[in-house]
Amino acid sequence: MSIEVFNRYEKKFIMDHETYETLRKALTSHMALDEYSKRNGFYTISNIYYDTPEDELILKSLEKPLYKEKLRLRAYGVPKLDDKVFLEIKKKYKGLVNKRRSTLILDEAYDFIASRQLPEKRSHQNRQVLKEIAFLMSRYDVQPSIYVAYDRIALFGEDLRITFDRNIRTRMTDLHLESGDHGRLILPKDQWLMEVKAEKTLPIWFVRLLSDNKLYPTSFSKVGKAYLTRDQETHHIIHKGEIVSCLNPYSLQQPVAL
Repeated sequence: MSIEVFNRYEKKFIMDHETYETLRKALTSHMALDEYSKRNGFYTISNIYYDTPEDELILKSLEKPLYKEKLRLRAYGVPKLDDKVFLEIKKKYKGLVNKRRSTLILDEAYDFIASRQLPEKRSHQNRQVLKEIAFLMSRYDVQPSIYVAYDRIALFGEDLRITFDRNIRTRMTDLHLESGDHGRLILPKDQWLMEVKAEKTLPIWFVRLLSDNKLYPTSFSKVGKAYLTRDQETHHIIHKGEIVSCLNPYSLQQPVAL
């Protein structure tokens, strides 16, 4: 059974391919591949993010508030309508990320989002999370907004999870998970996004590894970057970029300053 509730701090780092190779080699003596990575190597994660017609959730997120939330539908690979997917609320308050999700069948998830009516009760669901999502949808007139996909490999060890994402891509049309994982790249092909996730503090060996490779956290949101890309394409007002170096780089609870 998959974990459906997460509470952790997250830090993000952007690096070139050479640095990725260096880190991957160093991490193998401390961490192991997760189950998806063991079976498939790199695996694709595809997401549909939901927002209001006025982009209320993403615009609020780009302002870097103390509290923000997002709603997304996530699949591993390209699902069929009868495959299981995850409907998730992701919240962030003062740097602490809370993710709550429920497993649904894809067409069941589409029906739930469209009708705002709880689906028929089934064993694969987390009913409490679905009620929370229903409440969020009662506050916002959400609709499919942006598709984001990427290829990931993940490692874990004790209180630490590290993911490496490449080929981060997006599209603004055909917003269905079953339609394929194609899209326009929003980071150069040779760049990687590393996400570091922990409930407490980072181990000393890992902090030293970051320091040795001159890696510093950035404030980076995949959906935020996708939105800004869309914003440029449609000639809307451009917001300040969201990749920002952190002056206190290795403190998980230290917010990134703009």
